[in-house]
This record gives sequence, structure tokens and C-alpha cells, in this order.
Amino acid sequence: MSIAVDLPILLQRLEAADWNRMATELDRQGWSVLPGILSPADCGSIASLYDEGAGFRSQILMSRHGFGRGEYRYFDYPLPGVVQALREALYRRLAPVANRWHAAMGLPAKFPDDHPAYLEACRLDGQTRPTPLLLRYGAGDYNCLHQDLYGSEAFPLQAALLLSRPGSDFDGGELVLTEQRPRMQSRVMVVPAGLGEMVVFAVNHRPVTGARGVYRTVMRHGVSEIRSGQRHVLGIILHDAA
Repeated sequence: MSIAVDLPILLQRLEAADWNRMATELDRQGWSVLPGILSPADCGSIASLYDEGAGFRSQILMSRHGFGRGEYRYFDYPLPGVVQALREALYRRLAPVANRWHAAMGLPAKFPDDHPAYLEACRLDGQTRPTPLLLRYGAGDYNCLHQDLYGSEAFPLQAALLLSRPGSDFDGGELVLTEQRPRMQSRVMVVPAGLGEMVVFAVNHRPVTGARGVYRTVMRHGVSEIRSGQRHVLGIILHDAA
């Protein structure tokens, strides 16, 4: 499986991203958007992989499992170079945020500096299957609110890169996040994202400071109904699956 993406240029874009702003926004609202990560050509090249038979370990039809409507495919190891590079670079930037969040919530700050070391922790918990995935939605498809948890080991942040252009390739299909606050009703957030942008967001819990100190909120995410067209997304989950 080969992807026509210039990795050195992609890594330069990642290095130039405003990671300080991202960390601030993650602390404030549980999500952040980094623009200009993938070029339109990159997006088309990655999206075209969906119809290739090789390089994936499984395909999920959401309607069969009550997940919504649409479908996705999990990549197999070895991951395509661009997916591997994104995963490792994203982990390095997010591990300090994850450790800080865990410390604030009274959980062990257990995430090492580099991703291979973290995957070894996953392996020791029996989680060895790769979780990066390609998702494809058509008209009428949607994704129910959920959390991408695949075992006891879970990294608290993940990313989604939009490979289709809103308003041109598809309409509808907004990324939706909900936050369940203690003794309060859930808050709903609709995340604006454009072609080639990367959304980083909380997987499960995140710390929020209230009048009585720091408490944990429960985060879930989903996708609203696609009104027309087709929407492709590259999902980068940083823990592996059992």
C-alpha cells in the first residue's frame, strides 16, 4: 500500500503547527483544530486507499453493529508511512498533555515520551492490533455518539483528519462532541473542520476546573447525518486494540 504524500513536507507542516494553541484549546474545551496539515492532493491520495483490498485488517459496516450508518476500515501493520508518521508525531506532542491531564484527574501519569514505548505498554495489556482507520460516509450515513476504547489501556486524546471538502464533496456530516458534566446536563459542541485539517479531541475523560476543584467530564463523539455527497476521514487513535 503506497500513498503519494511527501513525508518530509508533511513533517514540516506538523512541526510548524501551533501546538501551544492546541494545548490551550484542549484544556479549555477538549478539542482543537490544526489547519493545513494535509494538502488537497494528500487528502485525495489517502482517501483513494479505501477501495484497495490490501493493507487493512478489517472492515466494519456500522449498521450491522448499531453504530449508525457508514463504514470504516482499520489499517493493518505495517502501517502506511504517512499514517505511521502522523501517529508518532502526534503522540510526541500529545503525551505531555495526556500526562498533565492524568495528574489533574488523580490518575497515574504513565505515558512515555515516544510512541513505540507506549505501544509496548499496550502490548503488555494484550492490545496488539492497530487502530488507525479510514472512514467513508455517503448520503444518509451518520455515526452514533461513542468512545474509541479497545481495552484497559487508553490514550486520552485522538485525531481525525478530514479528507473531503465540506460544501463541495459533501454536505452535513459535522463532527459532534458531547461533554457530560457531573450533576449537569450534557454540553454539545459542533467542531468546524475543513479539507486537510486535523481535529484533536478527548477520547474519554478530560479535567475541568470547577468551584470545588478539578473534576472529570465524560466525552463522546459522533458524526451528524450526511445530507449529500461522500465524506472520507482518516482517524488516528494512539492506543492499540485487544
